[in-house]
Amino acid sequence: MPLIAAVEQDNTFNIAKVRQDFPILDQKVKGKPLIYLDNAATTQKPQIVIDAISQFYSTTNANVHRGAHTLSDDATELFENARNSVQGFINAKHAHEIVWTRGTTEAINTIASGLAQSFLKPGDEIIISAMEHHANIVPWQVAAKRSGAKLVVAPINEKGELNFSIYKTLLNKNTAVVAMTHVSNTLGTINQVKEIVQSAQQFNAITVIDGAQAIGHGFVDVQDLNCDFYVFSGHKLFGPTGIGVLYGKEAQLEQLPPFQTGGEMIKTVTFQQATWNELPYKFEAGTPNVAGAIGLATAIGYVNSIDRVGALAHEQRLIKYCSELANNMDDIHIIGMAENKTSIFSFLMGDAHPSDVGTLLNQQGIAVRTGHHCTMPLMNELGIPGTVRASFSMYNTEEEVAMLFAALTKVRTFL
Repeated sequence: MPLIAAVEQDNTFNIAKVRQDFPILDQKVKGKPLIYLDNAATTQKPQIVIDAISQFYSTTNANVHRGAHTLSDDATELFENARNSVQGFINAKHAHEIVWTRGTTEAINTIASGLAQSFLKPGDEIIISAMEHHANIVPWQVAAKRSGAKLVVAPINEKGELNFSIYKTLLNKNTAVVAMTHVSNTLGTINQVKEIVQSAQQFNAITVIDGAQAIGHGFVDVQDLNCDFYVFSGHKLFGPTGIGVLYGKEAQLEQLPPFQTGGEMIKTVTFQQATWNELPYKFEAGTPNVAGAIGLATAIGYVNSIDRVGALAHEQRLIKYCSELANNMDDIHIIGMAENKTSIFSFLMGDAHPSDVGTLLNQQGIAVRTGHHCTMPLMNELGIPGTVRASFSMYNTEEEVAMLFAALTKVRTFL
């Protein structure tokens, strides 16, 4: 199933029931009901996730693996079951292809650092796109500098889509890595990941997909995408912060050296040398974030319990309604008009600075994100300092979209 499923009208998704699951949505900000439209930065957490983390610390807290007592055994079972949950959610072939990290950024650094150490060489090329988050730019800059490889940037078109024809011309016998985002955190563009991967594989390039913005908005099947690596953060999927996932094909993970060393990731240690543990543990040095993994698994269970196709259809209706209202305001300039995009609405309002717009919206209880969104090179390409970004999730409503634009109408009077 594609990332964004068909969006025929859906009547089974119960938005009222979903909203009841998220306690933070009941509060007020500046004396007004909170309208949370910053989901591309982080999603809110359902009560079931909050309870799962609390229950772990209240009843099962222990370090995992090798414990000679019941609490450790119970914690280990929960921890490894969480890995199994992720495996099923993204359809990985093996559970040991799921590596826990602190988030997308650490996952990409793990891959880039490992490839710089063991795979990349002078003359190799690493292709990224112009829409990448800093987390999928800077690690590759460092890897290129360390290895003598060259960083190549595939351009985007005026709609904010990857210029696929130019991307294909950039591929050549020197292409060693293609690292691209599944969904742009600034533009909302959904990239043709399967086609990106297929084209790269014709030149035997390793493919790395940043799934941070995709994982909470659709169906991800890593075997169908056939990418070598896929990474994401738990907090973008209604889970806790501080937990992330690095998926890698077994053969790639076997060849990749560890990013961190220490306890847990070793098999044997002497004063002269060490050998590494089996997958996935060779990448999981130190005490892991057990509560975070349990929280993420609970979030996955929650997502699987709702009508996911209906939720996607609902989100697509929100962004469509948002665009319709924006088109009725002459001073709203939408940034990112891809034909296939997720529920991210980036815009400028006349000559107003994005931070001024965001501050005035906050006074009306509306939470948005302003600035360059960790995509400074993209902003330079677009010739703008930043944008206002409203990003929607399944618990947002059409009423909230209407209230956003009513608030923007008021903002006009202060600018």
